[in-house]
Amino acid sequence: MSGGDKLDFEIRPNPAPVSVADRATLLADPGFGRVFTDHMVTIRYADGKGWYDPRVEARAPIPMDPASAVLHYAQEVFEGMKAYRSVDGGVTLFRPGANAARLNTSAQRLAMPSLPAPVFLDSLHRLVEIDREWIPEGEDGSLYLRPFMFASEVFLGVRPANEYLYCVIASPVGAYFSGGVKPVTVWVSPNYTRAAPGGTGAAKCGGNYAASLAAQAEAIEAGCDQVVFLDAVEQRYVDELGGMNVFFVYDDGTVVTPPLTGTILPGITRDAILTLAAEAGHRVEERPVSFADWQSDAAGGRLREVFACGTAAVVTPIGQVRFPDGEFTIGGGEPGEVTMGLRQQLVDIQRGKAADPHGWVHRVL
Repeated sequence: MSGGDKLDFEIRPNPAPVSVADRATLLADPGFGRVFTDHMVTIRYADGKGWYDPRVEARAPIPMDPASAVLHYAQEVFEGMKAYRSVDGGVTLFRPGANAARLNTSAQRLAMPSLPAPVFLDSLHRLVEIDREWIPEGEDGSLYLRPFMFASEVFLGVRPANEYLYCVIASPVGAYFSGGVKPVTVWVSPNYTRAAPGGTGAAKCGGNYAASLAAQAEAIEAGCDQVVFLDAVEQRYVDELGGMNVFFVYDDGTVVTPPLTGTILPGITRDAILTLAAEAGHRVEERPVSFADWQSDAAGGRLREVFACGTAAVVTPIGQVRFPDGEFTIGGGEPGEVTMGLRQQLVDIQRGKAADPHGWVHRVL
């Protein structure tokens, strides 16, 4: 069945799945993004035909012609989300409708076709249902889902492709940063920027992450966990980390994050934190924060906490900031009360331990 908001998936179970014993060994310490489940979803697209040939099948290499458009012009977008074991034994997703919408916003920016939200949600359901035993136990365990779409047409002309492949793969994961939740050290890059006005900063495309890798390597060389990017125009204002949004907590309880001006990814976790912080009584502001103010406010005690957030790491406190001319510490280098409170509240909602007044939790099983 092709086109429309509903597709009939063909289910092809993996004839040689990982054994129960081997799966248990892998799930004991999955790390992040190193272990993968038995199955994947694939759906094809062609101009004039729409979306067709939806399958759940054994995870396997994707045959690809050397002239496939994505290899030359990087027409590719993706999403990141998690399936959680709920306290009642079920399986849930967190705001998957927002992921569906963002995938299509990213696709539009890269001149790619939209995927109907019902098809996106169905693809997640199908994969989680068949691979549910891969969801780790424990508070930090979840099944990371990676939906992605790329130009599969074989051609070398510079134009939007006429054929695409949408896939979903799944990876059981533990904590994003080794050692669990503890303050990380970040590097403010003096040499690289992530995105410029009019660019692809607000799209979740692989090219943005490729552009961040040299800066991330620079951060690691400086003994840091993550890189922080400043704006591309003046190189004064904080944009975001290499893969996470950033928040600032001040002594009067105000919670601030840089505004979405087109150069910052509109994080789904970011949006949830804005809501939770406001409900907790904090004044919430989306406004520019300069690196100079970050440094001076931390030194003067006005800035009490800084944290990063995203699907993979959830909420992670930032304890130290390094840059070529020096370094400074935030809040004594310890996790802040507001940071950890918001993190716990969010995790409890995601895992069904707390009320969900916003309808964020999406039941799969």
